[in-house]
Amino acid sequence: MQTTDSIPLARAVVEALARSLHAQLVETHISWVLLAADTAWKIKKPLRLSFVDYSTLELRRHFCEEELRLNRRLAPSLYLGVTRITGTPKAPALDGPGEALEYAVRMRRFPDGALFSEQLAAGTLLDEDVDRLAWLVAGFQQSSPATDAATGFALPEHRRQVALAALAGTGAIATEPEQALLREWLETSAAALAPLWTARRQGGAVREGHGDLHLDNLVSLDGGVEAFDCIEFDPALRWIDVLDEIAFAVMDFSARGRNDLAFRLLNLWLDISGDHAALPGLRFAVVYRALVRAQAEQLRRPGVGGSAKRYLDTALAWTQVVQPRLSITHGLPGSGKTFSSEALLRREGAIRLRSDVERKRLFGLRTLESSSDRGLDLYGAGATDRTYGQLFAIARGALHAGYPVVLDAAFLHRAERKQALMLARELAVPFSILHCEAPPAVLQERLLARRGDASEADVAVLEGLQKGAEPLTAEELGYVVAAA
Repeated sequence: MQTTDSIPLARAVVEALARSLHAQLVETHISWVLLAADTAWKIKKPLRLSFVDYSTLELRRHFCEEELRLNRRLAPSLYLGVTRITGTPKAPALDGPGEALEYAVRMRRFPDGALFSEQLAAGTLLDEDVDRLAWLVAGFQQSSPATDAATGFALPEHRRQVALAALAGTGAIATEPEQALLREWLETSAAALAPLWTARRQGGAVREGHGDLHLDNLVSLDGGVEAFDCIEFDPALRWIDVLDEIAFAVMDFSARGRNDLAFRLLNLWLDISGDHAALPGLRFAVVYRALVRAQAEQLRRPGVGGSAKRYLDTALAWTQVVQPRLSITHGLPGSGKTFSSEALLRREGAIRLRSDVERKRLFGLRTLESSSDRGLDLYGAGATDRTYGQLFAIARGALHAGYPVVLDAAFLHRAERKQALMLARELAVPFSILHCEAPPAVLQERLLARRGDASEADVAVLEGLQKGAEPLTAEELGYVVAAA
């Protein structure tokens, strides 16, 4: 229930402060934001709703401090402090003498057009910023605490209930058949996923995160990316499975017509985290987040069309499983395999598994960590066999989860290619080979110029692989498709 008796007084204070600061006043359903030249102040409304309680001054102070503490984790340059609003309702001041009338979170104001959502609409969002987001989220998650087993966060029944509640909030825009379809899909999926959710929770996948990682809360700033405005008012909304966190941004890219960026983000996050075991839960996570945004947009802009309907349509689309297929690359180091597999994953919404990344993971190395510092031989026959075994094992799970898969590896030996073909036949999915080649001089030039990549193949590795390479057979040539 909303408390309204103190809202007019608080609004008067905020409006008077906006005038004295010559600041633009922006209102949301739970706060006011004052935008000055280089500073912003966020003031919480004195209200109580079903999901948030800001009804007392002490609660508003507490949640301002929580907002500052939590958001400094992913947006350290934006969050400056908590400001006391003092003075009188007609003449408020910032951090003056006397008792506080209100409290505000003081933030650095970023330039207009810096949000991911704004850049995407303008066609200026860089692939590199999408990559920076994947590194930001994965790195943050690796250092975040896991939930204690005794807490009730992210329990299967709770996950089912919040998803159904989000669906109920779309009643004004979803038709009865759409509601029925989504309700049945959520119920069936939640029952099937309950064992996975329980295992992941027990295994430490539920961590304290951001909780609201959509594109309006992501900003390109100072050559990096920061995520702001995390959920401070309800711990249960930010103590979530790490997959649910990245799925929010994946969903928002998809909803805005950019599945290519959605799967670029997802695949790099998977490369860094190695959390391919989460893939069976991805569709549920995306559908739930799409319903959350549909509900939020409907509250903000009531009506049957617009962005709320776009998010509802995204939820419906992600309930549909596409035809999984298995593709492999074929070619020497430097021949363009990663470039071609990148084009395929962006075009088809595929999961890409890179031998260079999984090879390092088997040796306990991070994606960009050098093996030479540890004196490891990553390209011996035994290491290669283990790497391919790992690729096939992960591919099997991703295909079972209903995603196209591309294996980015050399596949220079017929036995390796036969294993891939047999896996496709066993799972009854289409199979194809992306053949990549380049002149020897170009291969060497590319390897010598390579920087900041998971691959450590050098000219010596290239020469060794050339000697043992087995050409594609006539049968295999029948599976070849044009590489990008």
